[in-house]
Amino acid sequence: MELTYLKTFREVAKWGSYTRAAEVLGYAQSSITTQIQKLEEAYGAVLVERFGRSMKLTLAGEALLQYANDIYRLHEESKEVVSRQSKGILSIGTIETLAAFFLPPHLQAYRQHFPEINVMIQPGNEPFIIEAVKEGALDVGIILDPPFSDPELYCHILREEELVIIASPAHKFAAGIEGVQIGDLEKESLILTEEGCTYRAMLLRTLKSNQVPYSLSYEFGNLEAIKQCVMYGLGIALLPRIVVAEDIQNGRLAAVPLVHPDFKFYTQLIYSKKKWRSKAFTGFLDVLGASNYQNE
Repeated sequence: MELTYLKTFREVAKWGSYTRAAEVLGYAQSSITTQIQKLEEAYGAVLVERFGRSMKLTLAGEALLQYANDIYRLHEESKEVVSRQSKGILSIGTIETLAAFFLPPHLQAYRQHFPEINVMIQPGNEPFIIEAVKEGALDVGIILDPPFSDPELYCHILREEELVIIASPAHKFAAGIEGVQIGDLEKESLILTEEGCTYRAMLLRTLKSNQVPYSLSYEFGNLEAIKQCVMYGLGIALLPRIVVAEDIQNGRLAAVPLVHPDFKFYTQLIYSKKKWRSKAFTGFLDVLGASNYQNE
């Protein structure tokens, strides 16, 4: 049964006239008659009967009217909620670096437009994030990688992230050099992020392929722990500049770009090609500047 028939039925009940209901709804009177007949066939009862020049509801019609009013009200309410998407959850998978140093201003802007959306941040390494987005367990993923592509996903580069070697202000790398080559890391003590980190993997792979000896001193899953150990002179680390910008400005750390053609890393947004794009979802894409890509 179409919702249209119930809407027509409500108008007939309101005006007591097929003719008036037809005028209000913009239908031919014959269409009104047909719709009411179909409703009566569906319910197996007479809903409207003529009294003089007007149409009045039968007892069955009176009973149906209460339900029709509730159904129509709920339908209108559902359209409003769905169109505004004013409530619900937006799940975002990302790494600690981006959760802490990239997302907050964008989340602030998003909250202004969608104050009732509950944003859930799911931390994880990038293989986990990519798989969760493919499976639909996450709405979007924000990763830090060389340019990424996957046939099941839309992948948008948001911006390039500069990777730097950080050292204590007393380290030789703090002596005003413009860049560090991979060979300059020979015999340095490295403080690394945890396994699953893409720029960690790239660094170790590049050191190995160039046969550069190094010492692995510490591994942490926490960025602040890495920075603190570097400040105390326990080694050097490779991190995105956004992570250490404030520490560099305050003189707590020194940072030098790592000069190598493979170290081109980008903050990228990924989401499934099967993803239904609600208003809240596309609003998040708008905030990140990822809604107008032409490759979709």
